[in-house]
Amino acid sequence: MTDDFDTVSEDELHAYVDGHLSEPERERIETWLKMHPAEAEEVRQWQAQAAALKQHFAAYARSDASDRQLVIAHSRSTEAPSVAPLLRRAAAALLIFVAGALTGAFAPRFVAPVDPRASTTAVQSLSEQAQSAFLVYASEVRHPVEVGSDQQAHLATWLGKRLDYDLKLPDLSTLGFSLVGGRLVPVNGTAGAMLMYEDATGRRLTVLLGRNPQNRETSFRFASHAGLETFYWIDREIGYAVTGDVARDLLKKIAEECYRQFEGTSAS
Repeated sequence: MTDDFDTVSEDELHAYVDGHLSEPERERIETWLKMHPAEAEEVRQWQAQAAALKQHFAAYARSDASDRQLVIAHSRSTEAPSVAPLLRRAAAALLIFVAGALTGAFAPRFVAPVDPRASTTAVQSLSEQAQSAFLVYASEVRHPVEVGSDQQAHLATWLGKRLDYDLKLPDLSTLGFSLVGGRLVPVNGTAGAMLMYEDATGRRLTVLLGRNPQNRETSFRFASHAGLETFYWIDREIGYAVTGDVARDLLKKIAEECYRQFEGTSAS
């Protein structure tokens, strides 16, 4: 065994997942992963997450014929540019393009004034954001949440303050799920909250909360995409969405239990 096998960094693992390594480097990482099963499992989770995200946002991954011309024009305006800076700029441009596409797709529908015809789109946006948050965080091994279940009082106070909402953390133990913790997430361009729960087999589900200044209300609605199920509703000034890769009947029971427990809380 050489020292090379003890020097694999997290950046190298991400580069391996993203397919940015040469063949010798890829083989070195694969050999190292065989000797480190915990890290290998985490890499598998990253790969699954990347595949899910790619599928979820496939409809927005569009390019334009002028994209290449932007890079070419920039290269001509610079005296003898190196390859690396150009690649970095191209990557940055791609990130900005994707961010813009996602912002347009999931922009705040119930933050700015809208007419009644737009209300359905607003609720759909809530479910889409809930599913995106689930895809990003539910497969995380080391850092799925910012505050763990051992600090429930702090978690409720912190997230509730950011939402200006008297947040109570739902107890889903009767349905087989225990609290993992929670984190602050953006919902419609403002502070939102995500709570994560897990059952004895490791299945996870998330509860997303975001403010709804238009004060519209909806009954329970259902959305399904790429194997993910979401029940969502708006009650007074807060929108709620429960998402998980679980049976629809079970998720509906969980959503109804969350609604029952949230019903006793109030938005400020």
